[in-house]
Amino acid sequence: MEKFGKSQPVTRVEDVRFLTGHGNYVDDVAPEGALHAFVMRSTVAHGRLEGIDATEARAAPGVHLVLTLADLEAAGLDVHLDTDLVTNIDSTEGADPERPLLARDKVRFVGEPTALVVAETLLQAKDAAELIEADIADLPAHVRLAAGGEQIHAEAPDNKAFEYGFGDRDAVDAAIEAAAHVVRLKVEDNRVIVNSMEPRGCFAETQGNRLHVAVNGQGVWETKKRLARVLGLDKDDVRVTTPDVGGGFGMKGADYPETFLVAHAARTLGKPVRWMSDRTEAMLSDNAGRDLVSVATLAFDADYRITGYQVESLCNLGAYNSGYAQFIQTELFTKVMPGTYDIPCAWLHCEGIFTNTTQTDAYRGAGRPEAIFVLERAMDNAARVLGVDALDLRRRNFIAPDKFPYKTATGMTYDIGAFDNVLTRAEAEADLAGFAARRAESEKRGQLRGLGICYYIESILGQKHEDVKVAFEQDGTVSLYVGTQSAGQGHETVYAQFLADQTGLPAERINVVQGDSDRIRRGGGTGGSRSVTTQTNATLVAVRTMLDSFTAFLAEEEGVAPADVSFDDERFRIGGSNLTPTMMEVAEMARDKGREDLLTVAETGRLQQMSFPNGCHVAEVEIDPETGETRCVKYTVVDDFGNLINPMLAEGQVHGGVAQGIGQILTERVVYDSEGQLLTATFMDYAMPRAEDVPFMPFHSEPTPSLNNPMGMKGCGEAGTVGALAAVTNAVQDALWARGVREVQPPFTPQRVWALLDGQDQSAAA
Repeated sequence: MEKFGKSQPVTRVEDVRFLTGHGNYVDDVAPEGALHAFVMRSTVAHGRLEGIDATEARAAPGVHLVLTLADLEAAGLDVHLDTDLVTNIDSTEGADPERPLLARDKVRFVGEPTALVVAETLLQAKDAAELIEADIADLPAHVRLAAGGEQIHAEAPDNKAFEYGFGDRDAVDAAIEAAAHVVRLKVEDNRVIVNSMEPRGCFAETQGNRLHVAVNGQGVWETKKRLARVLGLDKDDVRVTTPDVGGGFGMKGADYPETFLVAHAARTLGKPVRWMSDRTEAMLSDNAGRDLVSVATLAFDADYRITGYQVESLCNLGAYNSGYAQFIQTELFTKVMPGTYDIPCAWLHCEGIFTNTTQTDAYRGAGRPEAIFVLERAMDNAARVLGVDALDLRRRNFIAPDKFPYKTATGMTYDIGAFDNVLTRAEAEADLAGFAARRAESEKRGQLRGLGICYYIESILGQKHEDVKVAFEQDGTVSLYVGTQSAGQGHETVYAQFLADQTGLPAERINVVQGDSDRIRRGGGTGGSRSVTTQTNATLVAVRTMLDSFTAFLAEEEGVAPADVSFDDERFRIGGSNLTPTMMEVAEMARDKGREDLLTVAETGRLQQMSFPNGCHVAEVEIDPETGETRCVKYTVVDDFGNLINPMLAEGQVHGGVAQGIGQILTERVVYDSEGQLLTATFMDYAMPRAEDVPFMPFHSEPTPSLNNPMGMKGCGEAGTVGALAAVTNAVQDALWARGVREVQPPFTPQRVWALLDGQDQSAAA
């Protein structure tokens, strides 16, 4: 019988050091005396780079090195950042223009790296960069999410990066033609700047003949592989480490030019070199999120059951392909495109567009929030247009429990779900019956009140296998080596807690080791809500190995058959003996007997399928019609995450994800002018959500354990964002519907909402 975590809400152990200033971040671990790097960036969104003269900069005080693209190529570097490409609708590959580490021939967005300066101090590096003369001839900037405009890459005519199609187009066309009801809706998913608490940074040094690079990313192994390729090194000569990370959210999952530039500078100079982004630099150069517009078409029969679903999308890639960007709004979108509904056929058609803006890539959810946002906005809109209760429309179309395992119209197989149970619980917990009274009370105060619902599902992403190593140390501690990478989620607590739950080892004596390519042979890193499910599955495999080897050892020592030795999660029991040793005590016995082979266990855990978290979010907003100010005043979450190791950590993940979703919908607005200048490049202009913008948020668990892993888990890292986008937007639409507003598009900043109420073009509002 499989064992599960004990689901205790254990307080995060790592928080003590974070909150007392003892975190060890990448800017803390750079060695004393490391040189400082500064990246010179383009101030022009689109232009011909006709030359760079760094003569004066190289002679400036304190400067050790200035690098241009010509210097990199003279040193033999492979200067092209790699990317993954989707397959077009005509079976060709998506466009793959070169993305060089430093600009070649043209600059294509404000913030693109053009040179690197390394000096004794950061101020000296900045001063020297001012002396570099970049001769740039301006070209028209293309910033609209539309094909055409000034061509950015020769490989992408009309600035089209790809044209993707997936599903059964003919069946969907037929369903729409035969439908009793057809409802269409335009859905804009606004761009966001990620703004992790800790900006990106790295440092590099040589260690003998080897290169060591520390970077605050989401996994070390892909970076190690790319460093070896770019610098022309054997992979064994490259070590990558990741210390504490202050937030990643997908943005830090990709590799950026600075990592390779700093590494090359350190090798060239034979001295450690450090680089840390400042906030505006991050806003200009970090991968952004979302930025797409879709038209959703739902076909219904006479009983309001969905007969077909079509989505036509345009997505903004920015100036270049980032690492996974072409997959976000295509393959990842399709994974949950039909949501929790029994939709017989679906079709996605998506075109990717290059623009003179910063690249886009994964942002908390990566394709799944975008897909659910479109679907749940379309479902809510259909309920209004058809005059059907929004909950009833969802219930009519839910996948019935007796249909699991269920293969969706886009090819995913959901293992299990009880969606109506979750929705019913959410209806009660959110007190939907009392909404009319709350709305009436708001109206008495001159406020518009709206209620929005989102029922989401998401698929766990990433590789299905993970490595683990458990080592009993001589000092009486246990080292747990993991292949994922925490960026603030609480892995140190949850992994130690899970191993303690399975073995009886004291959690306070378990040290989680992560983020070092020398100490951990391989790993899948963190992303796609995969970490806890895949890593604990690997831990279970290691525990079984430990139990088998310790059982055999005890049987041999006590002269009994292995079948006479049992383990009850805390102690071994030996037939005919009063001995009841703990696992830690057996490890000490093995050490005393010279059985070092029993003290380290390395295993790989493999899952056949990933799991599907799902849940219902209910949001209520109030709008001041005089000012357009919109506040989220009530929020309720009921989630099915399967079995939970630590409910407190799961709730924290949900709170953080919802806060990011509320921020995108209500406060965060990215604005580029017609020349490609980012007008919202500081926190004076870009409004991150604050505590007052996020209401008290009850979290409720209504679990249906997954059948796809022995722990019954479903993952929870991104679910909050996946549900929040549509829930809050639908609430705004509900509040404005009675005022005759039939189309709303986020973000709902005061002036944009006021413009809607005033009958103005929302897109023109500041």
